[in-house]
Amino acid sequence: MRRRALITTGGLGLVGAALAAPAIAQSSPEVKWRLAASWPKSLDTLYGGAEYLAKRVAEATDNKFQIRVFAGGEIVPPLQVLDAVQNNTVEMGHTASYYYVGKDPTFSFDCTVPFGLNARQMNAWWTHGGGMQLLRGFFKDYNVINFPSGNTGAQMGGWYRKEIKTVEDLKGLKFRIAGLAGAVLTKLGVVPQVIPGGDIYPALEKGTIDAAEWVGPYDDEKLGFYKVAKYYYYPGWWEGQANLSTYINLAQWNTLPKTYQAVVEAACAEANSWMIGKYDTDNVAALRRLVANGAELRPFSREILDACYKAAQEFYAETAAKNAKFKAVYEPWKQFLADEHQWFQVEFQFDSYMLSAKKT
Repeated sequence: MRRRALITTGGLGLVGAALAAPAIAQSSPEVKWRLAASWPKSLDTLYGGAEYLAKRVAEATDNKFQIRVFAGGEIVPPLQVLDAVQNNTVEMGHTASYYYVGKDPTFSFDCTVPFGLNARQMNAWWTHGGGMQLLRGFFKDYNVINFPSGNTGAQMGGWYRKEIKTVEDLKGLKFRIAGLAGAVLTKLGVVPQVIPGGDIYPALEKGTIDAAEWVGPYDDEKLGFYKVAKYYYYPGWWEGQANLSTYINLAQWNTLPKTYQAVVEAACAEANSWMIGKYDTDNVAALRRLVANGAELRPFSREILDACYKAAQEFYAETAAKNAKFKAVYEPWKQFLADEHQWFQVEFQFDSYMLSAKKT
């Protein structure tokens, strides 16, 4: 009887397993999406972040959820990713939200704000400081759900064909720069230009622009800016960090099983960590090579930094006074930044000491 019971139990187990397989298959449908990125394939950290995201989603779903990544210009122009996702031309996009400040300056908070948060503070604001709730409400109006999925860390201040020593030197400067920094610098006489990454070099080489900023040493070296403009300034006060986002069409997002939604969210978080880790590693050797190839490092003067800071605060106050959406995000963001500074001025003592100890 015991043998019969074992046979019966075993049979039920096999039947149960056979029944379970189709049920699991039904709950994990095959999904194929397209992702339009704002980056050329040559930038293996920016474009690579989108590829990494797609790879992790495929691995976590046994290749049932496949995302095909397209470089800027392959489906839509690099600076039109938001429109493509909003209109469901593609299901997903990987981009920098400050490219769309012409639609509304509030977009900048999802990427970076001049004299704003650093990378760790941005992560804290998004995950625990209320940033997610504020930005999700804003993006919903564009039929998009957004996820942090990459970060460059602090950026450089760009490449210049001539030295920039005073505020007066900024007047009339044709400068490739994105986001709110363009509006801030306009107050100081700069003529901002928004140009996709792949088009910057020829514009700088031909003299269509006088200066250009992109990210930092690793990417800047790949794009060859040091060959046509030798003065390399820092810090990039307009990008103490730059958060890159995955946009997903909201209607498409709602069609995904909850398990797939969880996979996408986790893959975005992994891509975020992967990218900043890669930049912090690769920028070191790249900066050495740039200097060896003739790049001349220059710090912005205190006079320039102070003037830019003052212009930035004026711009925020003016914009908040006339844009309710901007103000709704700016006010809590500003308070969060002030609170973070209270802690970071203490924590920074470690970094400060380590830098001084290294010199001695």
